[in-house]
Amino acid sequence: MGSGDDDHPSSKRPIQHTQTKYKLKILLLVILTNLLTIYVFTGPSLPIAQNLSLPTWDHTKLLNELNITKRELANSRAQNSDLQQHLKASNILTKSLLTELSRLNAAIDQHSSSKEVSSIFSFDDLLSDLSTEAKLGMGPQKLPLGYSPRSGSDELYPSVGGGCLRYKEELAQYMTYKIGGECPVDDVFAQRLMLKGCEPLPRRRCHPKSPAGYKEPNPLPKSLWTMPPDTSIVWDPYTCKSYGCLVERKKLPVFYDCKDCFDLEGREKSRWLFDNGGLDFGINEVLGTKPHGTIRIGLDIGGGTGTFAARMKENNVTIVTTSMNLDGPFNSFIASRGLISMHISVSQRLSFFENTLDIVHSMHILSNWIPDTMLEFTLYDIYRVLRPGGIFWLDHFFCLGSQLNSTYVPMLDRVGFKKLRWNAGMKLDRGIDKNEWYFSALLEKPVKS
Repeated sequence: MGSGDDDHPSSKRPIQHTQTKYKLKILLLVILTNLLTIYVFTGPSLPIAQNLSLPTWDHTKLLNELNITKRELANSRAQNSDLQQHLKASNILTKSLLTELSRLNAAIDQHSSSKEVSSIFSFDDLLSDLSTEAKLGMGPQKLPLGYSPRSGSDELYPSVGGGCLRYKEELAQYMTYKIGGECPVDDVFAQRLMLKGCEPLPRRRCHPKSPAGYKEPNPLPKSLWTMPPDTSIVWDPYTCKSYGCLVERKKLPVFYDCKDCFDLEGREKSRWLFDNGGLDFGINEVLGTKPHGTIRIGLDIGGGTGTFAARMKENNVTIVTTSMNLDGPFNSFIASRGLISMHISVSQRLSFFENTLDIVHSMHILSNWIPDTMLEFTLYDIYRVLRPGGIFWLDHFFCLGSQLNSTYVPMLDRVGFKKLRWNAGMKLDRGIDKNEWYFSALLEKPVKS
């Protein structure tokens, strides 16, 4: 007996033949696939093969472009940082504006919805919370005969400064007193209100305190250069309680307004008597610029204790002196000399009709401490009250060198004064590096044909 293979030789041959045929087919398929691939990538008829090429790179150019990109990125970051800072500042400002807007809205809500926004600070609102006396003193008064064509109204409002609208509490305090009784001794308080712009103050129905032991004043012309008695005024508002104290305080190292003005035997005795050809003009030289006797009446703005008016009175010229009582009885002292004083500040409109005064003088008061716009209004007001050909004596105007030609000379030119005399000089007591200057000027209001 033999093995199983030997027993079935015909069954193995067909299986081997089939496997060989299958392998040949696989091999043929691989060859055809490769040939087709070669043909696709190398055949001349296909545009893909023709256009396919590897790019070439310029490394220097790429590096430059990279550096430029870095710089632009850095600039963008810096700009972004600046924008963030501006955004923060804008946010802060916006919050402040919103807070202020909320405050204003709250104020508006307190008023009737029918009122205009501008009425928040109206004259009626000023009177609304004040006492009966204050309302009577400042409120409208019906004319007994009805409508007046002259005023164009049937009622009158007593004059009161617009600045009072901002200081209702102080105004209410000022108008608190016993009707017909003695007024509070509140000169300092009242003057502070005036200097804030609450000028003129309303009238009051009370009597000012009278000085004890009052004596008759000295007669003219003796009174011009004689110290008045201490009993001529009430000393309550002032640091000094006698004229002797006022004279002696010129020796003190502390600052006082016009600290030597009360010493009539000192520097006051020689003021305006001599002309040095520079900043100091003499009265005779100034009066000599006009025909004799044609300078008759005038005004001295901020005239201290009235010495300019006294000198002018000796030359038959009547001068009204404006002054403030800055820790001293300046107005009372002027009156005791037999001269006319007016207790008004430099911000108030001059109480004279236009084209009436022969001369206006001011020493030291009109200077660069006054805001430029207010000063220009003041200069135009001086021009208004001067008659044609009238004289404006601007005496020792203080300013910085940088302001002289850039601010004040053009301002005076705009107002329209004609220069008769002009002298400028440095103020050296605090050092040349301060660049401080004075100028004195004699100006004329033109006569127009």
